[in-house]
Amino acid sequence: MRIIIPRLITLFALAAGIAAAAVGQTDVYVSGQDGYHTYRIPCIVRLADGTLLAIAEGRKNGGGDAGDIDLLVKRSTDSGRTWGKAGIIWDDADNTCGNPCAVVDRDTGTIWLFSTHNIGSDREADIIHKRSKGTRTVRVIRSDDNGRTWSKPLDLTAALKPPSWGWYATGPGIGIQIERGPHKGRLVIPGVHSYDDPAGNLRDGPYEYGSHSIYSDDHGKTWRLGGVIRPKVNECQLVELANPAGTLEMNMRSYFEKGCRAIARSTDGGVTWGSPADAPALIEPRCQAGILRHAWPENGRPGVLLFSNPGSKTAREQLTIRLIGDDGATWPRSLIVHQDFAAYSCLVSLSSDEAGCLYEAGGKTRKQRYQRITFARFSIKDIK
Repeated sequence: MRIIIPRLITLFALAAGIAAAAVGQTDVYVSGQDGYHTYRIPCIVRLADGTLLAIAEGRKNGGGDAGDIDLLVKRSTDSGRTWGKAGIIWDDADNTCGNPCAVVDRDTGTIWLFSTHNIGSDREADIIHKRSKGTRTVRVIRSDDNGRTWSKPLDLTAALKPPSWGWYATGPGIGIQIERGPHKGRLVIPGVHSYDDPAGNLRDGPYEYGSHSIYSDDHGKTWRLGGVIRPKVNECQLVELANPAGTLEMNMRSYFEKGCRAIARSTDGGVTWGSPADAPALIEPRCQAGILRHAWPENGRPGVLLFSNPGSKTAREQLTIRLIGDDGATWPRSLIVHQDFAAYSCLVSLSSDEAGCLYEAGGKTRKQRYQRITFARFSIKDIK
C-alpha cells in the first residue's frame, strides 16, 4: 500500500491564492491489482464506531462504464491511514453493478447502499434511446453489522423509476439523513435519470438528463420517489442547510455549458424541488462532485460545508476541497490535494477538526487517467 505525505503544494497553488499544506494520502484501490482492470466511482461512509468503509466499482476487463463490474468495499479502523483487503458486495456474472450511493441510519446503524444494474453488453446511449436488450434498474443493499456482510440486492425499480425514464443512476457518492426541521430522521438519496423531451438535445435524440431524490420516513422499510429537477442536470449530491431548518440543496453536474455546477433547493425534505440555478463559485469541467455538512452553527460560530471536485472549467485535474462558513453562495477557502488528473470524489468527516476525501486520481497524460482511488486526510485548518 502506497502512503504519501506530499511536500507543500506547488508554487502554482500559491500564485492562485489556494492553500498549500501537507495532506496525508493513501492509495485505497490501484487499477490493475487484485484482478480488476480499473477502479472507479468512490463512495465513503463513517460508522458510529469510527470505522470507514470505502466502496467502489471494480471494472474487470476495461475502464468503460459497462461490462463486468462488481461493487467492492474496504475497511479502515485508523481514520483512513491503512485499509484492509477488498470484499465483494455484489457480483452478477458479466453484468454491471455500479453507481454506489450509501447512507448510514444514525438511529438504527443500518447501512443502506443504493446501486444500479444493467446487462453488461448494454451501453448508456442505447439505454437512453431504449434500444438496449434490457434497461437500467435500481437496487438497494443493506448491512446490519457495520458492512461485514450484505443482503441480496432488492429491486426497487417499479417504485422508483417511471417506465418513461431510460438511463438511471444513484448518486454516486452518499445520501443524507436529515438532522433538523420537520423531516428530521428522513433518509434521502440523490439520483439521476434520462427522460423524453422534444425540446432536449441530449446526444442524438430528443432526450434530456434530470436529477431526482429518493426518500424513506420509516428507516428504510419503504422508499419513495421524490421530486425531479430539470433540465440539463445529472450526477448529484445533497447537503442539508442550516436556515431555514431542514432545507436541502442538491448540487449537480451541469449541462448548461456555463463551466460551473448547478444547484436546486427543497423545503419539504426532497418531495419537491425548485428549478436548477447556476453556482458560479463552483467551477467544474463537467464531472461528479462531493458535498458535505461538516459542522453545524453553534456557540456563535458558523457552520462548515465542504465541497470537492476538479478545480478547473476545462479539464479533470486539480482535485480541490472548498469550504464556506455559512450557507452562502461563495466558497472563499480552498485546498488542492492533487494537481494532476482527478475526477469523481466523496467526502467524509473524521472528527471536529479533520475530514477526508476519497477520489479518483491519475498522472499527467491521457494514458495515466484513473490509475487509482486515493484517500486524502486533511485538517479543516489547512483549508486557507
